[in-house]
Amino acid sequence: MTNHVVLYEPLMPANTGNIARTCAGTNTVLDLIEPLGFQIDNKKMKRAGLDYWDKVDIKMHDDLETFLKTLGPNDEMYLISKFSSKNYAQVDYTDPDKDYYFVFGKETTGLPETFMREYYDRNLRIPMSDNIRCYNLSNSVAMVLLEALRQQGFPNMEKSHHYENDKLKDNYNRPERYERNLGDK
Repeated sequence: MTNHVVLYEPLMPANTGNIARTCAGTNTVLDLIEPLGFQIDNKKMKRAGLDYWDKVDIKMHDDLETFLKTLGPNDEMYLISKFSSKNYAQVDYTDPDKDYYFVFGKETTGLPETFMREYYDRNLRIPMSDNIRCYNLSNSVAMVLLEALRQQGFPNMEKSHHYENDKLKDNYNRPERYERNLGDK
């Protein structure tokens, strides 16, 4: 089972850089569908991804049609759109025999309408209030991807880690230092 974040013609290098960092931290493949609105070596994108670029598995696709040809018979593709009525958290992403592809549209216009209609049953929505038009692209990716990973048990990810200067585990911050009866005033 492999998760893929697919960005359709992304325009903003900082968003793509942040998403690449999330992909590096979650062992997720990043599929980029061209044309991109920036050069892949753009300084803002590199800065947003910091020093994680060597940890990101990036696949480039000339266009949407080329990307679709890479999908196998057991792959599950989901289109993330504010126009869908199906909640992304109501889908089961746990079949170990499947790869999961989460497709996100460009920041200004989203995914092509014909594509969304062709795969109508594959459209998913992130719930939101009517106070905004949409969420930021990199935040949307994180929400959907982390729900899939949560359901999958966070595969190949550290669930805890001890750091040399761990703020929660060193002698200074021992738990008994902060223990108190919450009823005390």
